[in-house]
Amino acid sequence: MTAKTASVSVKWRDQLVFEGGGAGQPPIVVDGDTKIATSPVELLLVAGATCTASDIVGILEKMRVTLRSLEMDAVGTRREEHPRRFTAIHFLVRVSGAGADETKVRRAVDLSLEKYCSVMTSLAPDIRVSYDVAIT
Repeated sequence: MTAKTASVSVKWRDQLVFEGGGAGQPPIVVDGDTKIATSPVELLLVAGATCTASDIVGILEKMRVTLRSLEMDAVGTRREEHPRRFTAIHFLVRVSGAGADETKVRRAVDLSLEKYCSVMTSLAPDIRVSYDVAIT
């Protein structure tokens, strides 16, 4: 069995500004100084949130929830010293839809974070991950 891989290309533009992305995909701009674009660290939170949200959508659909909306906020706490990696990540998951309730949404989030989200499970295992749920 061949291992699946993922690859991207990154090109330096100026100062700490880069653009990059997957082959054949529109490039995204990333700014290490956060002056003109999202930073690499913020993109890591975006990746974790969108990976988790994608799982939640699929899991809730299997639970026969008809989603109207799903929004997530992510806040990461970082070390003061280098490397300034995350020590904790907290998500706020807001869901609206027919059949959505806190039990189903929490089950979907737990399954994503513990089993399915490849981004979150790729992070250091000592990062404290927590979440809150709001049904709107």
